[in-house]
Amino acid sequence: MNFTIEYSYLKQVKLMAYNLQYTYISFKFERRILMKRFRFIRNFILVLVLIFPIFLQGCTKDSSKSDILEINYGHGFMPDSPQDKSAIMFKNEVEEKSNGKIKVNIFPSSQLGSAREMFEGLQLGTQEIALVHTARISGFAPELQLFDLPYLFPNKEIAYEVMDGEVGTKLLDDLEKQHVKGVAFYEDGFKQFTSNKPLYTADDFKGQKFRTMESPILMEQFRTLGSNPVPIDFAELYNSLQLGVIDGQENPLVTISNMKFYEVQKYLAKTDHAYLAHVLLFNNMWYKELPKEYQDILYEAGRNAAVWERAEVGREEEKYLEIIKEHGTEIIELPQEETDILIERTSSVFDVYRKMFGDEILDSVLNAIEILNK
Repeated sequence: MNFTIEYSYLKQVKLMAYNLQYTYISFKFERRILMKRFRFIRNFILVLVLIFPIFLQGCTKDSSKSDILEINYGHGFMPDSPQDKSAIMFKNEVEEKSNGKIKVNIFPSSQLGSAREMFEGLQLGTQEIALVHTARISGFAPELQLFDLPYLFPNKEIAYEVMDGEVGTKLLDDLEKQHVKGVAFYEDGFKQFTSNKPLYTADDFKGQKFRTMESPILMEQFRTLGSNPVPIDFAELYNSLQLGVIDGQENPLVTISNMKFYEVQKYLAKTDHAYLAHVLLFNNMWYKELPKEYQDILYEAGRNAAVWERAEVGREEEKYLEIIKEHGTEIIELPQEETDILIERTSSVFDVYRKMFGDEILDSVLNAIEILNK
């Protein structure tokens, strides 16, 4: 009896010892698992701590890049021309005043297309800024043919007053009907006639074939002089003069010099007969969506560059005239009596403009000129 109780007791003690050993082994095993998990979590946290700043820096860089507003500015003028220099001046002012938040990409020499194609690009939203000849967008804004009227402006100073005044502002504002914003008028200066035939008198224009753009105003101008207007694309003008398809053409000194028309023209009559203007345009929908701060920077830079560009053209004109002379083209200074005949003969072109656009715009300009001339 005592033996049985003692055996049973020993058995229970032994079982308890096994249980304690199993619990200890289990504890050690679970402890190892917990330590492994702890080390994994610790290492994972360390990796995150090390990677996060790099990740954050990458995100910051991407964010800063996306904050930069890139603008495409296209024009059809040669590099280093007054117009191209004014575009660079515009770029520098905009980027400086925006602290680098606006980047302006300049595309000279019609890289973004012709004047018409760039105008359409502004309308469609594929381009932000363009500087174009007023005459070359007459299909979109026919009222701008005002600048093609012969002997409208007696001098540049009066032309600037008109362009920067009430009449010019109205012409720029009216461009919004075409979904573009008119900013400012730039210039090539006054146009001169060149030809391979003499241009000493008003009668010398009779019978000569002159290249012109497809503008009713310009074509009528040549008809009133007894000349034959021949519409030819500007890109084909040099070859047309060289091959004798036409006798002459009209353009400001800067264009005659830069395009080397003096190589294929014997005479230049310094007539200052019409003012060739350009207009700086913004994509209007794009512009209106910009922050007010950006709008002000872009608009002011465009106006400032226009003032500088006009002065630069004036500074360069004597240089262009000398280049043309040096290449053998005869420069003709028409006597005042011959100039008066040209003015009288071309005066009927004003009637063509009135028939096309009414009296309001032209009368406003003529009244302003009369006041400024006093």
